[in-house]
Amino acid sequence: MTTADPPPQRRMRADARRNYERLLAEAATIFAEQGVEASLEEIARRAGVANGTLYSHFPTRQALLEALLRDRMRTLSDTARDLLDHPSADEALTIWARAAMAHTTVYRGLATSLMRSIEDETSQLHAACQAVLTAGEQLLDRAQAAGTLCADVTASDLYALINAAAWAGEQTSPAQGERLLSFGIDGMRPATDA
Repeated sequence: MTTADPPPQRRMRADARRNYERLLAEAATIFAEQGVEASLEEIARRAGVANGTLYSHFPTRQALLEALLRDRMRTLSDTARDLLDHPSADEALTIWARAAMAHTTVYRGLATSLMRSIEDETSQLHAACQAVLTAGEQLLDRAQAAGTLCADVTASDLYALINAAAWAGEQTSPAQGERLLSFGIDGMRPATDA
């Protein structure tokens, strides 16, 4: 795992930087083991720092998640932009939706956290979620323009579908989540005359 760089406005001393990196590494490990609702105090303990050190770097759980997911979310947005050149608008949207679902399942409970963050403008994850939503919306618009997706489907619908399929995959199996995502995308396509 690569550690996310702190925001540019937060240049830090070498010891603070080591603490920041240890906290991110431990958070990634613990969230992978226990889900995103794992104890922040446990993260600090395993990183060998005081709780105050954790909270000075990451004042909230959402701030910690944002730092952990920053590179992944940027990659997901870049993937959407790259897929705008894909020869099939429908296939491009499906590829991106699967990539978004894979991102959403990296930690148990992340789907729920991301859905809350998209609605909560005060969340540290809100801006990153909005950027991903906007990137996916371009693919959605392209599929609608090509006539492969119903005109009334919104980016919020697509985001909700991805998160619901990811949540279902957590509760049952990843294969079940994939099936639900496919069913949902199929349901967003215009009806064809038989």
